[in-house]
Amino acid sequence: MSIRVGIVGISGFGGGEAMRLIASHPSFELVYAAGESSAGSRLVDRFPGVPAKLAGLVIEKWDPATLPKLDVLFASLPTGASADALARVPEDVKIVDIGGDHRYVEGWTYGLADVWPARIEGRTRVANPGCFPAATLIALAPLLAEKLIEPGNIVIDVKTGISGAGRGGESKFGYAESNENLVPYGLLKHVHMPEIAQTIERLSGGSAAGLVFAPHLVPMTRGILATIYCRGMATTGQCLDAARQFYAGRSFVRVTEKPPQTKWATGSNLAFVSYAADPERNLVIAMGVVDNLGKGAAGQAVQNANLISGLPETTGLDGVPVWP
Repeated sequence: MSIRVGIVGISGFGGGEAMRLIASHPSFELVYAAGESSAGSRLVDRFPGVPAKLAGLVIEKWDPATLPKLDVLFASLPTGASADALARVPEDVKIVDIGGDHRYVEGWTYGLADVWPARIEGRTRVANPGCFPAATLIALAPLLAEKLIEPGNIVIDVKTGISGAGRGGESKFGYAESNENLVPYGLLKHVHMPEIAQTIERLSGGSAAGLVFAPHLVPMTRGILATIYCRGMATTGQCLDAARQFYAGRSFVRVTEKPPQTKWATGSNLAFVSYAADPERNLVIAMGVVDNLGKGAAGQAVQNANLISGLPETTGLDGVPVWP
């Protein structure tokens, strides 16, 4: 079965990663690529290592009125740049929005694929989670669902690679500014914080008041490590057991007794979670690791596209992480 797909924002990091995954997908056929600054160039001009079958595909200027016949459209645009245009995409074209405009928006399904796959199957409009929420919420979901932690006063400390800023990131994310440096940013007002709070409340049934979210940029290309401090009387063993049961049969979440490392997930759609707890101190530490361009963006987008297209969700996503 050939499913015709397109990518908007293909020359960015997220769109390029989606292209890489779709290029080897057994059921998806990339027939449309769109961008702004790259419009008019061939795919091989932007990605010299692209497979020969896609090399001559010309990147078009993004215009929903000129879309060819598509089954699925991936939109990888900056937050604030996709809502109006995607509203003009024909209803028979399924959309996975990798950007941030449609998370918890009416008419769109929140695509936290490893936690709520059944809610995504058969939908036509899916909002991909942000990269930070992917790492954080996959780690927290089992604890919240089993009432092992309190939903309020959670402190999330996250480290991310530079590619999370996107290809059009500000100059402060350049090599000279980022190398040998550790930079906190987006404190108290990060765009992912409302998304995290809403999901915590949906998973727990309680209030996420008091949530603290502190992201940091570290000098590596890819990867996210979320270290999350929670209140709860559970033991480490209880947390690990809850996660193993919650994710039993799920292909992409690995529960490990050792604290996870970002390189474990590089180039993959995997998420690694682990826990450390001290009930005497009413303390639970949850840890989540993802590749910010994989599970944090394009990998989960392809997983969601598989779910809405009636395919096994692992299709095209079984690649082993890159090591070292």
